[in-house]
Amino acid sequence: MRRALDWLLRDRSSTDRRWVVAQWPNTSAWVFLLLTGLGRVVGDAAWVYVGTRVALVWWAVDELVRGVNPFRRLLGATTLVVAAIGVVQRF
Repeated sequence: MRRALDWLLRDRSSTDRRWVVAQWPNTSAWVFLLLTGLGRVVGDAAWVYVGTRVALVWWAVDELVRGVNPFRRLLGATTLVVAAIGVVQRF
């Protein structure tokens, strides 16, 4: 079990073998969070919805391509699928 978790969570970008599950938000995550908060204030505006989805996809693709471990890449891929399903259901 420990080996499987180490493979899934170990940071491949460093040599200290630390596990990475969450990181400080990057620009795309901050944009998503700010637009989500703004959406609570302005209501159901189409531009807010589109902006949050663009930021979410931006974040997910970045994780899928540059994630530091398989867990982060899987998280990016899952987020892309869920975002796509949500957009299709909305329209």
